[in-house]
Amino acid sequence: MNSKYRLGVLLVVDSLIVICSIYISHFFINPSLLPNQIVVVSSISLLISHYIFSYFTKFYGRAWRYASIEELTNIVKVVSCSILIVMAEQLIIYGTVYERALFITWMLHIILIGGVRFSWRIYRDNKNKHSTKKKAGKKTLIIGAGSAGRMLARQLKESNNTNLVPVAFVDDDLNLKNLLISGLPVEGPIDKLKEISNKRNVEHIIIAIPSLTQKRLNEVITQAKLVCKDVQILPMIEDLVLGKVKITNIKDVSIEDLLGRNPVELDINSIDEKVRGKTILVTGAGGSIGSELCRQISRFKPKNLVLLGHGEFSIYTIEKELLSSFTDINFKTEIVDVQDRNKMFQIVENYKPSFIFHAAAHKHVPLMERNPEEAVKNNVLGTKNVAEAADAAGVDTFVMISTDKAVNPTSVMGATKRIAEMFIQDIDQRSETRFVAVRFGNVLGSRGSVIPLFKEQIKKGGPVTVTHPEMVRYFMTIPEASRLVIQAGALARGGEIFVLDMGAPVKIFDLARNLIKLSGYSLDDIKIEFTGMRPGEKLYEELLGDNEIHKKQVYPKIYIGKSAFFTNDSINNFLNEFMNQRFEEETLKKVLLDISNNKNSFNHLSVVNK
Repeated sequence: MNSKYRLGVLLVVDSLIVICSIYISHFFINPSLLPNQIVVVSSISLLISHYIFSYFTKFYGRAWRYASIEELTNIVKVVSCSILIVMAEQLIIYGTVYERALFITWMLHIILIGGVRFSWRIYRDNKNKHSTKKKAGKKTLIIGAGSAGRMLARQLKESNNTNLVPVAFVDDDLNLKNLLISGLPVEGPIDKLKEISNKRNVEHIIIAIPSLTQKRLNEVITQAKLVCKDVQILPMIEDLVLGKVKITNIKDVSIEDLLGRNPVELDINSIDEKVRGKTILVTGAGGSIGSELCRQISRFKPKNLVLLGHGEFSIYTIEKELLSSFTDINFKTEIVDVQDRNKMFQIVENYKPSFIFHAAAHKHVPLMERNPEEAVKNNVLGTKNVAEAADAAGVDTFVMISTDKAVNPTSVMGATKRIAEMFIQDIDQRSETRFVAVRFGNVLGSRGSVIPLFKEQIKKGGPVTVTHPEMVRYFMTIPEASRLVIQAGALARGGEIFVLDMGAPVKIFDLARNLIKLSGYSLDDIKIEFTGMRPGEKLYEELLGDNEIHKKQVYPKIYIGKSAFFTNDSINNFLNEFMNQRFEEETLKKVLLDISNNKNSFNHLSVVNK
């Protein structure tokens, strides 16, 4: 029914109700008064008053299929005000008021107008109930019988686009137990989840308590995953307040929900001011971090975004995605290896970007232990090439992505990233360009990270391999990592190493166990196997060394390390020897670790404090 037709029907029906109610009321009181001038005048007055008050209260602009107490209150207001106008009119014109007749008119008016409206909602609800009973789907338990849970239950019942059928609520409020809410029973508290799920043959669980703390949410997710494989969560409370709750807003539970901390936010204003309308270059733009960097940067509307990478397909993929989402940005692509010094100088000079975000690197620890030469070429020489090209072209800010493995490094990968940090800290001293580094821990879901490996092992039925039961790591999400990098670019003054406060480190064993549970299995179904530590690995990682710690935060959740570093000559001496002669693998590893740990392997190395 379109809006004009609907409005016309309501106006006709309401006009009949208003006129009939006043005539019926007078007929009950004194049939001999009909027809009567007072009744005729009063009915016309009541009709006009009704539509005047209806206009000001937007009475005919309401969706009555969702009628509630608010709509009923509005009906009472409109009818009462209309009756009061008629009473005043009778008193002024005729000097008397037919109180009993007007009282009956008031009641009839409310009953009939309210009945027409609410009958539509009753019809719709019964229709939905009928279709819900007929609809075959997964029996769904909703955790949380509050406003979010009730909204979700109604949407699940009314939607034909989902195969989820709500069967009950679970809520810790014992006052709600055994009550019916939105037609569904509240079975009991969350700690009875297993027996309630068994009783109702639950196949799907949705957590609908957006106000839960992260700690409590972790506990509820863990409990839910023990009894049901399919667990989902409603979005944040802000989205509910803004009316964004829809079936499509429900998200699957992911490992990120068990990290025990809230995501780090951005200082939007400072970033927007520095990035909007500028030219930005991202190396390694096709990688996990690089591609997310490009997505995040694009939100701030740079004039040009240069996507630079070595793999043609990965660059093609991210370019295609960005072109479909951001039509007002010039995306440029460059297929080049950062080890190609001349080409890097040519590209940077050609585009003259305001920012370079250097994400190109080899990062896999065991692979780099077996290929130390390649780690030096990409992580050290590559960084040197891009940094010196930035200096020569007068780039405003250069942000290098580093790792927590660069702190007191024990691996080739960590050592090469620390040497790259040392290089950019030194070049910052004598360049107009601001050079900074950003350190963070393991990035969930990035290529080569532990989560995809665990998921693949679980998919194959196990075992899930963990190197050591006590091994701990810091974790962050890909969007968090990208935001930190962009924020560092906005905060950069030159020479800093930025570090994100990632809370307490997480045991790899706990991560594996939680991921097994999130996948709907128990430790009896999927075993965890300890394989022993690999070359270059440490039991724990650090974000800052003892001599780097600076306790003051420069921005919420972001610290700056005050780091000692080498002169550029020390790095160049090593690189000259590296390029002019072939090191034995073990010798190269020792030299890398000695330089990165401030040990005087070369006579010409000297340590300088900034």
